[in-house]
Amino acid sequence: MDVLIAPMDCERGLGERRRRVGMGKTKLDSGWLAARSSEVAATGVQLTTTQPPTGPSAPWMEAVVPGTVLGTLLKNNLVPDPFYGLNNEAIIDIANSGREYYTFWFFTTFECKKTANQHVHLNFRAINYSAEVYLNGHKEILPKGMFRRHSLNITDILTPSGINMLAVLVHPPDHPGSIPPQGGQGGDHEIGKDVAAHYVEGWDWMTPIRDRNTGIWDEVSVQVTGPVKITDPHLVSSFFDGFKRAYLHTTVGLENKSPWLAECLLSLQVTTELEGNICLVEHLQSHELQIPPGTHIEFTLPPLFFYKPSLWWPNGMGKQSLYDVEITVDVKGSGESDSWNHRFGFRKIESFIDDVTGGRLFKVNGEPVFIRGGNWILSDGLLRLSKKRYMTDIKFHADMNFNMIRCWGGGIAERPEFYQCCDMYGLLVWQEFWITGDVDGRGVPISNPDGPLDHNLFILCARDTVKLLRNHASLALWVGGNEQIPPKDINTSLKNDLKLHPLFHTTVEGLSDNTKDPSQYLDGTRVYIQGSLWDGFANGKGDFTDGPYEIQNPEDFFRDNFYPYGFNPEVGSVGMPVAATIRATMPSEGWLIPLFSKGSDGYIEEIPNPIWEYHKYIPYSKPGKVHDQIELYGRPKGLDDFCDKAQLVNYVQYRALLEGWTSRMWTKYTGVLIWKTQNPWTGLRGQFYDHLHDQTAGFFGCRCAAEPIHVQLNLASYFVEVVNTTSAGLSNVAVEVSVWGLDGSCPFYNVTEKILVPPKKVVEVVKMKYPNSKNAQPVYFLLLKLFRLSDFSILSRNFYWLHLPGKDFKSLELYRKKRVPLKITSEVLISGQTYEVNMQLKNLSKSSRRLICNEMDNNKEGGENCINLGKSIIGSEEKESSILRRISRGLGFLRSVDTLTMVDINGNDSGVAFFLHFSVHAAKNNHGTSGVTRILPVHYTDNYFSLVPGETMNVSITFEAPPGITPRVTLSGWNNHEDHVIV
Repeated sequence: MDVLIAPMDCERGLGERRRRVGMGKTKLDSGWLAARSSEVAATGVQLTTTQPPTGPSAPWMEAVVPGTVLGTLLKNNLVPDPFYGLNNEAIIDIANSGREYYTFWFFTTFECKKTANQHVHLNFRAINYSAEVYLNGHKEILPKGMFRRHSLNITDILTPSGINMLAVLVHPPDHPGSIPPQGGQGGDHEIGKDVAAHYVEGWDWMTPIRDRNTGIWDEVSVQVTGPVKITDPHLVSSFFDGFKRAYLHTTVGLENKSPWLAECLLSLQVTTELEGNICLVEHLQSHELQIPPGTHIEFTLPPLFFYKPSLWWPNGMGKQSLYDVEITVDVKGSGESDSWNHRFGFRKIESFIDDVTGGRLFKVNGEPVFIRGGNWILSDGLLRLSKKRYMTDIKFHADMNFNMIRCWGGGIAERPEFYQCCDMYGLLVWQEFWITGDVDGRGVPISNPDGPLDHNLFILCARDTVKLLRNHASLALWVGGNEQIPPKDINTSLKNDLKLHPLFHTTVEGLSDNTKDPSQYLDGTRVYIQGSLWDGFANGKGDFTDGPYEIQNPEDFFRDNFYPYGFNPEVGSVGMPVAATIRATMPSEGWLIPLFSKGSDGYIEEIPNPIWEYHKYIPYSKPGKVHDQIELYGRPKGLDDFCDKAQLVNYVQYRALLEGWTSRMWTKYTGVLIWKTQNPWTGLRGQFYDHLHDQTAGFFGCRCAAEPIHVQLNLASYFVEVVNTTSAGLSNVAVEVSVWGLDGSCPFYNVTEKILVPPKKVVEVVKMKYPNSKNAQPVYFLLLKLFRLSDFSILSRNFYWLHLPGKDFKSLELYRKKRVPLKITSEVLISGQTYEVNMQLKNLSKSSRRLICNEMDNNKEGGENCINLGKSIIGSEEKESSILRRISRGLGFLRSVDTLTMVDINGNDSGVAFFLHFSVHAAKNNHGTSGVTRILPVHYTDNYFSLVPGETMNVSITFEAPPGITPRVTLSGWNNHEDHVIV
């Protein structure tokens, strides 16, 4: 369907652009105006008839729709950026201003003229919290609830001219609450009386949102159909004979809006993409039916049979195969009346309590999945949600090799665009409903234990959310609430609504004649768990046995007594971003690093500046338990030094967390979810990338630790372990172990005997004895490589920096003065504004030790298709050129730079090029001056990595450059910290 822009209507003053609505759905996502209701004298009827706003002149302003009132005020520079410094304190809170202050009108126009047999609906996918809608002088009151859809039949109130005026008066939540001086989890908890997001009153990781997210925060659309409208189709896949036979079950809602009997032809088409734009029609099925006038029916189609369909797998287990399902309904005498399409994945998700560990175990397509993922609040605290931002967020999670995201109950029911991205990248999703322990039964002050005031509203919103999201392959389970279960009547209703269909209890070879089709259930394919601490999560009994949420000694993650239960839904730690982010999000007084106060027990307490404290900074020390992990590298001298050392700790902390959990795969644990992967604002804790989309080093520590096939060092036992989370066994493989000193020497080297690693197993290989040797150095580097003996290709590479017991990393401070020579060869591929830079780095230090292989084979099981040099050791420009150019072919880029770029970083020292870090910047020239800013987001195949003498590695980075900007790729590192321009 084409969306056209109508010319400006100067005489009527209805704005510069209006949407022209045609058959199908048209989003109304631009051309909106907004004004505070107390500053508008006209009524809704007048606004949409005789007194429309003439444009963005006071009190009217350009509005953000979808979005919130605060987002609109920020767009018009009427409030300071609440995510910068202490600006949020300068914005009046709704508790002080009153609800009227954040009650706003939103106004737009669209062009739509009714034709014969057409019916038009105005759809709001979500509004917070209640609204009055006026269209061409007609009024409709929308019921309350942040998580429900609204659809208004506007067929009979469209104007004959086709120019329609729409005004929406949006009211804030009924109980926005107030913020106690000490802050707290969910403020004074009043927001819990409404069916709304709880985080808006602030948390220990989030500042309060002053308008409580009031606004038209999700999609608005106008939908034109014929007499019959399609509503909420339900797609379900079932499997038999070991997944050889599959069936697609479909139930479709059909609503006849006309006053006569509708004779319909309902068609269902399933296609799959072969390559490019070539699609194969797998099934095409049609059914004739009659729908009485003014009625709504549920029609269940006969199941479609598929033989060995391409399955949808979680990230790291296989391909995310998706089929295009299109449903159309044609009405006799009217032609096509409505259509609906969806990308559907064939997969079966099972979930039960594991007998061995007591933890909840997930299976997908019959294969157990060891869960390694993270907790998610939402993409942006002001609900500035977009498909593009979602795509970056979810790809980041896939890049970290995660396979699950938990949508926390104090946030939102995530949007279909979020789930579409999770479908695409293979992220299983745990979706909670809107209950939190802090707001619904505990906390200071004690909160209301009976949940929202209107239980029926909660149930209605929950059912509508299920219908909105249930067709997504990535959706793995529903959970009643965070650290709390819903009130008894709500919980009972959810259990009944979301009970499993018999096909999804156990393996069944058929259905009895009286068994309902699974697509006739509200869901029926995923388990419902009443709370995040129940039924296989934490201790399974609802006690607060998740966490901890602070810095840990890395070796503790491997110890038997660290966490006693099988599945931890929340364990968190630090998350300091890079210095550039601090400078971008705080004034200069926020650039002061913490004070280090040493107690009588020798432990250090970090005392942050007030801006860091406001942004919820979490220290890198825990007096009495964990010595300061930044100070281990030497007392930081300023912001850059502090953030550099924080990245070292971030990498070690999160790699150890995941490696510690994975070390006990199936013997003690079934999974872990880190609290949390990102921040919905500019927070300073618990994140792998910041709100600006720049990754911390913890991102790449996770990426390393969670790879499907992985070699690691158990920091408690000092055994080298090989982890295989895939369904294929590893045979004829070995591990190369090399130790490197700060002087560039290799005092220890060993290649193990051939080892066998069964599927879904962890195998101890050999114990590291170097730390106990007579001449062991206080600080040393360890490089582990798991490789195939047949061709020496590397399946996993893992690099550690370690110190002997009782020592620290302070000698690395002197190591910064080393100048290790590097050679970098790069080629740039460009398609529009998208750049892919393929780089090859070599540590030119001379070494007496020739390693097994100088490049990791990224075509390993469960891995990505990146640059693979096999067992080549690059030693000439000819080889470098041929390899990079071979990689360039077939990537779909329109053009590439004609020549390879060669950069030599000179140095006379021999040793490890330690903790190298790429970044991308925009170079702007203006009257002979130049400034440099980061380009974000950037996707790296690796970053924050190290190269031992003679070693070669390839890194690819992808990003979009703004129009007119020349991007530059720079490299810095612990002992290469001059920001060398590479491209």
